[in-house]
Amino acid sequence: MALSRKNKLILMKIISLFSVVRGYNIPIIVLAQYLSAIFILSPNTRALDVILDFNLFIIVLASTLTIASGYIINSFYDSQKDLINKPNKTMLDRLVSQKTKLQVYFGLNFFVFLIATLVSWRAVFFFSAYIFLIWFYSHKIKKYPIIGNITAALLAILPFFAILLYYQKIDGILQNLNNEKYYVIFAHAGFLFLLILIREMIKDLENIKGDLVQNYRTIPVILGESFSKKIITLLVICTIVPVYILIEVYDVGYMDIYFYLSFIVLLFFLIKLWNSDSRENYLLLHNVLKFIIVAGVFSIVLIKPSVILHSREVLDI
Repeated sequence: MALSRKNKLILMKIISLFSVVRGYNIPIIVLAQYLSAIFILSPNTRALDVILDFNLFIIVLASTLTIASGYIINSFYDSQKDLINKPNKTMLDRLVSQKTKLQVYFGLNFFVFLIATLVSWRAVFFFSAYIFLIWFYSHKIKKYPIIGNITAALLAILPFFAILLYYQKIDGILQNLNNEKYYVIFAHAGFLFLLILIREMIKDLENIKGDLVQNYRTIPVILGESFSKKIITLLVICTIVPVYILIEVYDVGYMDIYFYLSFIVLLFFLIKLWNSDSRENYLLLHNVLKFIIVAGVFSIVLIKPSVILHSREVLDI
């Protein structure tokens, strides 16, 4: 019986750590990076060759582990605020001690540093800077309005630039800025950035109670919920720019269906936003944005479905 209790406790701690690092997000991040590499950054390369690229695997692994460690340090600094905003999840997360969280955090970051050396010194520099920026954001920046939201959104899209830098060195990018491929990449990144920024603004509305208690100077705390809704509305309107560029200027294949549908969903999102005044309402809006982002990841395959068909033919042979 004692052994059973011990095993149960170990299992609960594993689940707790999985919750802290938001393990359910990791497969989506991995999929997004690989699909971006296959369909946007190297569309003329066989999908199988991209998947079997060892250096790309290391970069994707380093990215996901860095993000996981970021969730840990974020949970470490936000433990008191989350106890107010997310009491049930926080009680589960607290099964793992703060000391253990820090040990896992440093262990993951050290491992990221080691595997990055297998790729290049540029990869080491990139991930070292990324780890530092995540820590600095969690420790200082996130408590301040606007800059905290923008930083969070930028940190979320940085892993995709790690893939970009792998396929094209920085000096090559600067010399070939007239290459259509880069404009398409930045348009995609711009749309994703705006969605994540809107999501961060919604999270501020969702967590306003804990932010007030912990003196986080977010926009809803300083300027009120109505002002936050106006900024979110403006950001939704701004999504028209990258959507127009991707649909009308460049060829994104059948993915234009995703952009049309996303914009329709965002219009309904705005209607719901202006009729929301509770944490439950904001949580629903947060989940709608998550759905749009995840759907966007799977929709990348619509840019050039022939890549998948070609890969199947090769495998059949």
